[in-house]
Amino acid sequence: MARICSAEFRMDKPTREASSCMPMHRRILILDAHPDPKPERFVHALAQAYASAAAEAGHQVKLLQLADLAFPLLRSSAEYREQEAPPAIQEAQREIAASNHLVVLFPLWLGSMPALLKGFFEQVFRPGFAFGSEKTRGFPAKKLRGRSARIVVTMGMPGSFYRFYYGAHAIKLLERNILKFVGFAPVRSTIIGSVEGSDAHRERSLAAMQRLGRAGT
Repeated sequence: MARICSAEFRMDKPTREASSCMPMHRRILILDAHPDPKPERFVHALAQAYASAAAEAGHQVKLLQLADLAFPLLRSSAEYREQEAPPAIQEAQREIAASNHLVVLFPLWLGSMPALLKGFFEQVFRPGFAFGSEKTRGFPAKKLRGRSARIVVTMGMPGSFYRFYYGAHAIKLLERNILKFVGFAPVRSTIIGSVEGSDAHRERSLAAMQRLGRAGT
């Protein structure tokens, strides 16, 4: 398969990080995880910017808006391990299985991901789909290997302040404890701070998403 090399962009850092080679055309699932469906939310604009640029570059793109999905929160281990997943969750599982790159965009709420997104992952990453019963070095088998991911987080504070003062704990939680736990690698992140700032800053953020979308990273 033909490959391209693409650089990684961080909104809180003006320089480019080390580049990595990716397949030229990818199957990308974009999870727009803002709980509010109102179109004026900036996360929706970022997701659309990534999706449009990726599609124009020839990638196969599916955009899933979490606010449109109907599913209950899990309340017991028995529900998690024994009950059948709701139809909306089964469809999301099919989309994840068919993709080789996942992009998750969400706003920072109370220092972490919104509860709706956490509930979504609890529903989706069930035994048998996300990991197996067999164990390696004490850990369950990762059934979603072969897929990479991008985390995009928006917030009102400056991105550098969140990353270096608060330690970007929401990103670390999603990257290490959820995505990498079931096999996603590599998992990259983009922090977009000061979202209530100038129009020029928002335009630069949208342009960064377009670059990532075209590269499929």
